[in-house]
Amino acid sequence: MSSGLIVVQQYERMVVQRLGSFVGIQRPGLKFLIPIIYSGTKVDLRERVTRVPTQKYITVDNVVVDMDFVIYYRVMEDTADRAVLEVQNFEQAVINLAFATLRAVIGAIDLSTALSERERIRDEVQVRMDEVTARWGVKVSQVEINEIDPPMGVKAAMERQKSADAIKTAEITESEGQRQAAINRSEGEKQSAILEAEGKRQAEILEAEGEQQATVLRAEGFSTALERIYGVANTVDAKTMSLQYFETLKSLGASPSTKFIFPMEFTSMLSPFLGMGGNQQPSNGGTTPSQP
Repeated sequence: MSSGLIVVQQYERMVVQRLGSFVGIQRPGLKFLIPIIYSGTKVDLRERVTRVPTQKYITVDNVVVDMDFVIYYRVMEDTADRAVLEVQNFEQAVINLAFATLRAVIGAIDLSTALSERERIRDEVQVRMDEVTARWGVKVSQVEINEIDPPMGVKAAMERQKSADAIKTAEITESEGQRQAAINRSEGEKQSAILEAEGKRQAEILEAEGEQQATVLRAEGFSTALERIYGVANTVDAKTMSLQYFETLKSLGASPSTKFIFPMEFTSMLSPFLGMGGNQQPSNGGTTPSQP
């Protein structure tokens, strides 16, 4: 610098001042500045990673928690002069701003929200910081929260609550399963009873239809038989019926204990045969005996 020759690296930019007044930003390469008249300040454009030490923060429900986080930021090329001219030490300024911003964000939420919504806290801290660091020519690209550690008493209470919630959830799940199983069993029994009743009804219908068809067939057979008997009976004369009647009496008389009871119509059945006998003449020329 005393000789006026300065090497600016690829990842650097040099803020040049002439007699204390800003004149421009020099890009990488070998630069020559006239001593005493010109001065240059090199600014590193690479992204910086700074771990913010663990600090205590108070939530809106007055719970003290220990938190630590990491900030990723870098100086913007187009506004590198602001990191030199607008702030004395932009690195320290970014760290202190991170403390203040995180305290403001945590102080507006309760412990439960702080533990469950780390991403929202991270994004909100990044947005708030970026709004302020823009005037320093610094861009906060990312904020990551490593740990949120509540006090031991609060942690034990949270563990008990978590265990109680787990037991409650298990009981609800078990009761829901039992209820669903009972519903399924009841539905199955209902469907089984419906199917059984439907089967019995179909069986009774089929049985009734079969009995009806059998009765119809028997009636049709009996009717056909009567028609045939009637047809045959119309062709049979009285003599044939009388011979059939005698044949039946002969069969009945085969038993020694048989007794004959002749109905009144018996004489009318014999009349054809008596007439046949009366029409024949005796061979010896005798006279026919007179009827009483």
